[in-house]
Amino acid sequence: MLKIVGSGPGDLELLTIKAYKCIENADILLYDNLVNEKMLDIASKKCQKIYVGKRPYGKCVPQENINALIAYYCKRFSNVVRLKGGDPYVFGRGFEEWLVAKTLGVDVEYVPGISSMQGVGLNDIPLTHRGISEGVWALTGMKADGDMAADLSLAVHCNSTVVIYMGMRKLAEIARTYLMNGKGDKPAAIIQQVSQANEKKVVCKVKDLVKVSRETRMSHPAIIVIGEVVNLQHDLLSLLRPERNIV
Repeated sequence: MLKIVGSGPGDLELLTIKAYKCIENADILLYDNLVNEKMLDIASKKCQKIYVGKRPYGKCVPQENINALIAYYCKRFSNVVRLKGGDPYVFGRGFEEWLVAKTLGVDVEYVPGISSMQGVGLNDIPLTHRGISEGVWALTGMKADGDMAADLSLAVHCNSTVVIYMGMRKLAEIARTYLMNGKGDKPAAIIQQVSQANEKKVVCKVKDLVKVSRETRMSHPAIIVIGEVVNLQHDLLSLLRPERNIV
């Protein structure tokens, strides 16, 4: 059996109980770059732990190789775990690997993980809020052909929170799209290493994404959040604690 397991955004305590048990009982553990390496200690000593990650601008295990490893180990072991950062089915190519196993006649179990998108709440940014955001528009910043998701030109006009995964290489394009549509002043945040001890966050106007990211040296992996929810914490607190006139 192949178990496609989400490890969450990085914080060890955000790993689900089911994911924990899958790692604990694995014969083979194929793990990604975004997986917190402390999670590997959950596996038994007999478990083979094999890195199959992709680092931006760095070492990369091609998807074809990963598929071949899944095929190889699923034929030889009864408990193969494919451990992926965040949620495997949210821009994680998890369903491509589901198809590989299914084509071989291998049973597959999917174990959801907390996405980094959900992790933005750890920074007091809700994905939705009544009267402010009508939904969530999750986009990829990097399609297979290297282009930005075409839906951004539509999402810029919506009343929903826009969340962009893998968008750090596309900051200039994102900012330009909003500026061209008269939305350059929309609040935006970049959150790097969501939920982890080395997490970093910057808040700015969407038109300033490139400048602010360079000044603060923001890097991968990071998630970009655009919408009024970014400043909501400050707006609501200012209403709850109005300035008092001193006589």
